[in-house]
Amino acid sequence: MNNLKQYEAWFITGSQHLYGEETLRQVADHSREIAQALDQGLRIPVKIVFKPIVTTPDEIYHLIQEANTSGSCIGIITWMHTFSPAKMWIRGLQILQKPLLHLHTQYNRDIPWSEIDMDFMNLNQSAHGDREFGFIASRMQIKRKVVVGYWKDEKVSAQINRWARAACGWHDWQGARFVRFGDNMRQVAVTEGDKVEAELRLGYSVNTHGVGDLVNAINEVSDKQIDLLCEEYADNYTLATTLQKGKSQYASLQEAAKIETGLHSFLKEGNYKGFTDTFEDLHGLKQLPGIASQRLMAKGYGFGAEGDWKTAALVRAMKVMATGLPGGNSFMEDYTYHFEPGNEMVLGAHMLEICESIADGKPSCEIHPLGIGGKEDPVRLVFNVATGPALNASIVDMGNHFRLLVNEVEAIKPPHPLPKLPVARVLWKPYPDMQTGCTAWILAGGAHHTCFSQNISSECLEDFATMAGLEFVLIDKKTDLRQLKNELRWNVVCK
Repeated sequence: MNNLKQYEAWFITGSQHLYGEETLRQVADHSREIAQALDQGLRIPVKIVFKPIVTTPDEIYHLIQEANTSGSCIGIITWMHTFSPAKMWIRGLQILQKPLLHLHTQYNRDIPWSEIDMDFMNLNQSAHGDREFGFIASRMQIKRKVVVGYWKDEKVSAQINRWARAACGWHDWQGARFVRFGDNMRQVAVTEGDKVEAELRLGYSVNTHGVGDLVNAINEVSDKQIDLLCEEYADNYTLATTLQKGKSQYASLQEAAKIETGLHSFLKEGNYKGFTDTFEDLHGLKQLPGIASQRLMAKGYGFGAEGDWKTAALVRAMKVMATGLPGGNSFMEDYTYHFEPGNEMVLGAHMLEICESIADGKPSCEIHPLGIGGKEDPVRLVFNVATGPALNASIVDMGNHFRLLVNEVEAIKPPHPLPKLPVARVLWKPYPDMQTGCTAWILAGGAHHTCFSQNISSECLEDFATMAGLEFVLIDKKTDLRQLKNELRWNVVCK
């Protein structure tokens, strides 16, 4: 996950033999040039790999078959330089299992007004060749992204970048494993869901281990491992005085380090990409994993509190999508409101588990009573979050399908200090406004758990939803409640 260049998007150009070998040679040269330019650009995080042009149904079928079985291919980019009769694509598209981006571009930016002739016209037919391909993809109801524009345009590469990041998140889900320690919080509805359907439709599995299995891993942690991690805490964070070595609560810091080391070992050994826990099932643990969950998220693991496996999987996917970008992604919860007229805002937080990747400045490592769970006071990182554009994303099980709900927000600086709030926190204003944004979220059934992102766009998540077959609902500056109600109603009918 540290480098998305391990993944490839295959650049596939369609043509036919009608125009002769010289034209096909030029098509291949132009396609190679475009693929290399996209690959060498700074925006797109994966390798763009030129593939030989395809001109027959068998060539198309076998190349797509190869893409399906490639462990490094996260999707294909198609372009019709000339006219490529779309019936040739049917068998290939029928077996396609990877995300598809249809690039509607052409090699030349401008019409060569004084030189254009029929040879030029025969070679540069994207304007109608891509429409032929577009028809068959629509006729076959192929999920895909369409990007229109000149291939050297920054807007084009930016769209390909967002699609590629989404494709990496989708690729990472395939065969991924998530572990639940205990069940979900009792009597809670939204954290439930159909795990079998998720594995069928979304590609990842979710299974439960008793907390005792985790406790066994924690008990195997050595004193040396604990001491090394405590030193790391002291180096990276501002330690509360009582947590410093030799002070009254240093043993609690050691216990937190022991829990983190054991939990990390369990995840690595089981090849898990994320986990959940719940404060209602802590048998054998001395404290609820606080700093452990925060730091493991920062390492790229997905996390969901109270057994919320859907959010854990989403956090993981969004962290993969955001690889290499400034800012972070974290498990989040809408905690409490500020209803001052004209200055309404939401305070986001959780009991403990907000990822340090979104911190503004150096976090403070503190210990405070929790009040629930019946265990010892847990260690946690406390910090504010940087201001700026952000979003909250939630995935919910609607019974007959999964819905991905996104609300664009603006993170803001707290207007006053929060000296008695012992958790990491972020303050935001939802778009288009507090009343509309919250109403829309509730009407859409959005969960109280989300993934808060500083660096993933709603377009990227829409691309991801397309790949995953998720219903996508966006709440942004343009949201109108009447239109949203109709959209939700129509979506239910279509499902």
